[in-house]
Amino acid sequence: MDTTLPWVAVVDDEESIRRALLRLLRSAGIPALAFDGADSFLAALPAGAPCCALLDIHMPRRSGLELQALLADQAPQTGVIIMTGHHTPEEYARAQHYRPLAYLHKPVNDLQLLAAIGAVCPSWSLS
Repeated sequence: MDTTLPWVAVVDDEESIRRALLRLLRSAGIPALAFDGADSFLAALPAGAPCCALLDIHMPRRSGLELQALLADQAPQTGVIIMTGHHTPEEYARAQHYRPLAYLHKPVNDLQLLAAIGAVCPSWSLS
């Protein structure tokens, strides 16, 4: 995939979630790449930052919230969507510090997710 064009990153340690999100995005015509954790995603950044990154909060080694903070510094143009299967008010508050496009509960609502991506990647807007 050409990472010089707008694309979306899916960063989740659960393979089934990555596959499902990739299918959804690709069916909507959105180029996307999946990563099994923050480190593999960060290693791909020199090739070109995505216009949007879907980040799972609970991942081994580096959480989605830690990755969100790094992106705010290293790739501020990348919009972030936080996903969680185990919502807590504390995590929500931490996520809001870096102003995510959305904070979504798993299972993620497809239309909400696509609308949030469309907010930062207008060529894929639902409207």
